Amino acid sequence: MKTILAPVDFSSATKAVVAEATSLARALEARVVLLSVIQPPVALPEYAVWDNIAEITAAGEKSAAKNLSRLQSDLERDGIQTETLQFVGSPIAHIVKQATRLKADFIVMGSHGHTALYDLLVGSTTHGVLMRANCPVVVLPAKGGKKPKK
Repeated sequence: MKTILAPVDFSSATKAVVAEATSLARALEARVVLLSVIQPPVALPEYAVWDNIAEITAAGEKSAAKNLSRLQSDLERDGIQTETLQFVGSPIAHIVKQATRLKADFIVMGSHGHTALYDLLVGSTTHGVLMRANCPVVVLPAKGGKKPKK
C-alpha cells in the first residue's frame, strides 16, 4: 500500500495539508500517516526559566496527541486508512527519518510563508525537508499569499 506522510503542526496550514493528503490518498489508494513533531522551546538563560521547558514540552505533546486523534478519527470516518506518529525534537530530522522508515511515496506539507530574513535566521522546515527527502514533497503555499496579477 502506498503511504502519504503528512507532517502537521496544527497551524492554519494543517487543514489544507490534511485535505491535500486525503485527496492524494484517495487517488493513489494510499494510507495517510499524520506526523507531529514537538520542538522543545529554546531557552536562553536571561529570558526563560529552565524548569518550565519540560512542562511546556509536555503540554505541547498532550495537545498534539489530542489533535492527532481528532484528525485520525475524521480521516477514518471518511474511509482513509490513517496512522499517527508523534515525536519531540528536530522536525526536519524526524520528518525525513519517518519518510525513509515508512518508505513514503509522498510528503505533503505546508509552507508558512515566512520572510526570507526569518528563514535565513531561523531556518525553514519545508526547505530542510525538500533538501533531504528521498521522495517527492508536495508543498502547499501559505494562505493569504498574493495572487498573480492578470
